Amino acid sequence: MNKQNRRAFLQTSAGALAVSLSPAASAARKVGVTLDHLAAGSATAQTAQPVASNEGRKPLRLGLIIGVGDDPDASMAKVHDLGLPTCQAFVDALEPGLADRLRRALDKHGIEATSLVVGGPGKEVWDFYQGPLTIGLVPPQTRAARIAHIKKASDFAKRCGIPAVQTHCGFIPENPNDAVYRETVAAMREVAAYCKGNGQNFRYETGQETPITLVRALQDVGMDNQGVNFDLANLILYGKANPVDAIELLGPYVQGVHAKDGLWPTNPKELGEEVAIGKGKVDFPRIIARLKELNYRGAVTIEREISGAQQMEDVRAAKAYLERLIG
Repeated sequence: MNKQNRRAFLQTSAGALAVSLSPAASAARKVGVTLDHLAAGSATAQTAQPVASNEGRKPLRLGLIIGVGDDPDASMAKVHDLGLPTCQAFVDALEPGLADRLRRALDKHGIEATSLVVGGPGKEVWDFYQGPLTIGLVPPQTRAARIAHIKKASDFAKRCGIPAVQTHCGFIPENPNDAVYRETVAAMREVAAYCKGNGQNFRYETGQETPITLVRALQDVGMDNQGVNFDLANLILYGKANPVDAIELLGPYVQGVHAKDGLWPTNPKELGEEVAIGKGKVDFPRIIARLKELNYRGAVTIEREISGAQQMEDVRAAKAYLERLIG
């Protein structure tokens, strides 16, 4: 998604998902797509901590990233109707009443929410020029507001029993001597510590930084409740790494996976193109095999960043494809 604000995508794609699953569903409901990210760690934080919610559950269980909107029951019904046992939930309005309704909806439909996905507030542009100025905790102008927003999201997640909060940190500087790098690490440490106080893990979604930069930041933050949401396509869309290679660096930290596919950038001003699983450059057989070798116990969350009937056709095809690989 090169130019369209991803939170706007969540809003515009919701109607298509609602129509494809239930003709009576409201076009105002939201569907999933990737959002925001962070990175973090210290020399003391060498591996992602086990997530208690994984105990007794099937490894590599499938899910969907979905916008909750103002109707959690309808959103969780969609996940259930797709035959998916988990979701990552994106919420705009972090209000206690919505948290309580989301918890009831998760219980009613038997859906495990593996993380709460958070982004903003403020403008975010998903490209190579405006992206470094607008995404995540890196931009100083919006950093304080976003720290506060993540803390509010952590309180929301605690209220509805979601064990992790997840976001994009932004274009973390490669140079650890850069003042912006040090400021960003301090911000990441602050939000990770807040999440730890709420009994949660804090997850950084891959994308804007190279894998080694993310590992460095994880170690410099130094908290033991950090993890990585390994977005397979983002590494390619941003031209940062091949996920087959990146998993060798990030594997010990992986607590979530976005099953998404994409093509390498060809225009140096814009991200590569996100495509349906199996039509891009992600080698899913090798990635799934390596996750099994690493004894990854978490979820594999499907994400398709388009709207309309094709989105749901691609989600269903992705589910069938991944089920064959996972076994």
